[in-house]
Amino acid sequence: MSTEPSYQGTDFYCDVAIPRAVPLDVVHEDDRVLAYHHTRPFWQVHVVAVPKRHIASLTAVGPADEADVRALLVVVQRLAHEVEQAHGAAAVLTNLGTYQDSKHLHVHVHSGPQVRA
Repeated sequence: MSTEPSYQGTDFYCDVAIPRAVPLDVVHEDDRVLAYHHTRPFWQVHVVAVPKRHIASLTAVGPADEADVRALLVVVQRLAHEVEQAHGAAAVLTNLGTYQDSKHLHVHVHSGPQVRA
């Protein structure tokens, strides 16, 4: 069960996911990165990876964020490879500006048909 539909803040990851205010199906966690099956998937396979330290978006990344972004990309690459191997295809996506519901850098790895719009 997810509280995400009723979440009214601007940073679901800092406020809910990283502190585990809701149960998550975690696929990776270390000191810098959390990755889990999306709480409300848009695609048949839908994993989201997020740096634990707040970074607003891909376009906000600066020199001080290098270690966190490198760690994030290592995890995203591994997840994308695993999804591609298991399902024959994978896509990697991040949203910016008004496309970005949660104002915290996060990367979606997905495959398969869309399950909700």
